[in-house]
Amino acid sequence: MRLPNSGNLAVLPLWNWTHLQGAMKACAVSDSTCSGKLTTAEKKLAARILARMADEGPLSSQDIESADKTKTHAWDSTTLAKSTLHKLFFHGCVLIARRDGIRRYYDLPEKVLPTGTLNAPMPSKDETARWLAELKLRQRRLAILKSSEAHALNDEIISVSIQELPKLKLHVLRRDIPQLAKAQNSPASTSEPLLIAPLDPIIYDRHVTEQLWAIDYRWEVYVPPQQRQRGYYAMPLLHGTRFTGHADLKADREVGKLQILSSEGRSAKTAARSLASFLRLNSV
Repeated sequence: MRLPNSGNLAVLPLWNWTHLQGAMKACAVSDSTCSGKLTTAEKKLAARILARMADEGPLSSQDIESADKTKTHAWDSTTLAKSTLHKLFFHGCVLIARRDGIRRYYDLPEKVLPTGTLNAPMPSKDETARWLAELKLRQRRLAILKSSEAHALNDEIISVSIQELPKLKLHVLRRDIPQLAKAQNSPASTSEPLLIAPLDPIIYDRHVTEQLWAIDYRWEVYVPPQQRQRGYYAMPLLHGTRFTGHADLKADREVGKLQILSSEGRSAKTAARSLASFLRLNSV
């Protein structure tokens, strides 16, 4: 499912489905190129796709004949079938029924979700606002909250101040306080260096990341090549309690090797070896 106010896909419990309805309806009338309202051509194709799914079941974009879609971004080159399925997914009209490798097969929600989930009562706007704010803190543990988010959670949260960063106003769920206390009282980490995924909660909020960790990190997948500073998929390097560099890696599975395209920090190669082992590649 797609998280509201985010372009990220996530696995959520089925009971979250009702809270997603408002965001999906908003997508269907927005002007977003990738997830907004359907174009005239996409509407015509969408009617065909939904009718076929009702009769045939799950379909992938390759099962649907369509013309090429005009490019709207430097990285956006796709078919009309893909763009239509993508928007229908964000609108909640279709869901991912299964995957075959990286290929997604979509089907109608009533064929994917249990009846109880589909017929569950709709939450109020206040209940969904509370769910969103709590989800944000459950994902990031420490986060900056808008005043409306803090109000929605009320007595479920407390504010956290950092002596060295008095202007950084963070919040934490009350039930997470024991974990925070444990982390504060733990000795300095001597763990092996780790490469952190670009969307990991620890670095997801760039504003917080820059102040807490003194690192200006940006995921550069969608940055034009000539403007990239670290690399297409450069991952920050965490060693103990400090970010000490980065590594931009590429897996060459034909030869079983993980290539280091660029790196910074003496521990980058050690971390790359660990990742290569996880990916079942022979060497770096």
